[in-house]
Amino acid sequence: MTAVLAGAPAASAPVGAIPRRARTLRWSWLLRLASVAAALGLWQALTVADVRWWLRFDTLPTVDEVFTTLVRRLGTEAYWLDLAQSLIRILTGFGLAATVGVATGILLGRSRVAADVVGPLTELIRPIPAIALVPVAILLFPASEQGIVFITFLAAFFPILVSTRHAVRALPTLWEDSVRTLGGGRWDVLSQVVIPGILPGVFGGLSVGMGVSWICVISAEMISGRLGIGYRTWQAYTVLAYPDVFVGIITIGVLGFATSAAVETVGRRLTRWLPRSAENGR
Repeated sequence: MTAVLAGAPAASAPVGAIPRRARTLRWSWLLRLASVAAALGLWQALTVADVRWWLRFDTLPTVDEVFTTLVRRLGTEAYWLDLAQSLIRILTGFGLAATVGVATGILLGRSRVAADVVGPLTELIRPIPAIALVPVAILLFPASEQGIVFITFLAAFFPILVSTRHAVRALPTLWEDSVRTLGGGRWDVLSQVVIPGILPGVFGGLSVGMGVSWICVISAEMISGRLGIGYRTWQAYTVLAYPDVFVGIITIGVLGFATSAAVETVGRRLTRWLPRSAENGR
């Protein structure tokens, strides 16, 4: 029977399925690009016409002004230094939060003692916005750089912790019982059941944590930073350089999109064993 199964031809996609999927994907990207182009066109039209209804578009820079400023800023060393500084901060804080958050979430989900000792502390701190702790970070750390990383860490830590803990508690006990019945120990349960089983939930928390991290790192840079995109954007606002403000906003959006997409891409690759519909597989 094994030989028959081994010699059976591999299942192949229906004829025409791949071209149809390619056409669907191409159409999806065209729609996305069209939506961005329409938004830019509307922005240009409202600002050029100095429209002033309930919203004051006459005070905003035009798309042409922002694009010209962006091209000019791309040729300066300060722009790339700010970009690198913000990326270092976000990746350091997020990396620490991912490591500590996943480990703590597994511990809280698997240990009743840890849930009783550490759980109340995390639930008391979790509702506090990370950006509200900027004064604490300034007092606690000798350098503003460490404080910004700390704020970024806190911002990502709790979404990752909560999603991991819920994922651990949602695992069917049948899986663990099966491994133990076959003679597996605690490490076998952790490596073969817990970690693979919680990956979808963990990456959901990582995706949310990355977005919140960007919000907090930019806010912290505006308050206490010396370099970074947030700091430079706020400085541009104080001197009324509004095109530079929008360059900073666009840069933050692009970086946030790229880092979140990277997290989701890694998550999809590590959870390829999950069943997916054609819609979710795109």
